Amino acid sequence: MMIENDVWVTVRYRLFDSLGDALEPTERELTYLQGGYGTVFPSIEEALAGHGVGYATRVHLEPEDSFGDYDPELVRLAARAQFPDDLEVGMTFEGVPGEDEGDDEDGRLYIVTDMTEEAVVLDANHPLAGMSLRFDIRVVDVREASEEEVERERALVEDAQAQDDRESPLRRVVVADDDFDDDDIDDDEGIDDGPNGNDDGDHGPGQDEGPAGPARRRLH
Repeated sequence: MMIENDVWVTVRYRLFDSLGDALEPTERELTYLQGGYGTVFPSIEEALAGHGVGYATRVHLEPEDSFGDYDPELVRLAARAQFPDDLEVGMTFEGVPGEDEGDDEDGRLYIVTDMTEEAVVLDANHPLAGMSLRFDIRVVDVREASEEEVERERALVEDAQAQDDRESPLRRVVVADDDFDDDDIDDDEGIDDGPNGNDDGDHGPGQDEGPAGPARRRLH
């Protein structure tokens, strides 16, 4: 079965920066519904369309095609006294603690990026904002979706749009902690860049197959 609109696609992927350094310690698995439902970036859907199980490719994305440019206006400074005693770098807050709710009506999620005894630096940019990225992707399962599954996915998209949820889990990628050694991670074998940076070939079966069905992990 080939990948087309309204089919479930299960892929295994690894994320790299523009220098080829791994941003995650291992491969991740994701099942999504093909057809512009927002679970993956459009460029990834385009690269996989028309292919089947065993296909492997590399997709290069610039910031405008992924998590956007870095916006310095989304960096805020807040008093340390407004935060809990066990505050740590990496913690996430909806809005800036200590500010009136009306001051941050968009409900942005802020990540603590630095702190002193008196102040805390918060950043609402996505951790990968401003970065050129490379996804190494392998298709491990493809199956047709039922009408009920398609309708449920459409409802999820409409709900996300109604809430204008710019931090929706539909397009998040979890970046691993910096405590892993990417020198111990080999690039996936059998994936050769095509003339446009994406692999052009089907590498056939032989990859481990992931579970089919709607129970899925998103880029989150």
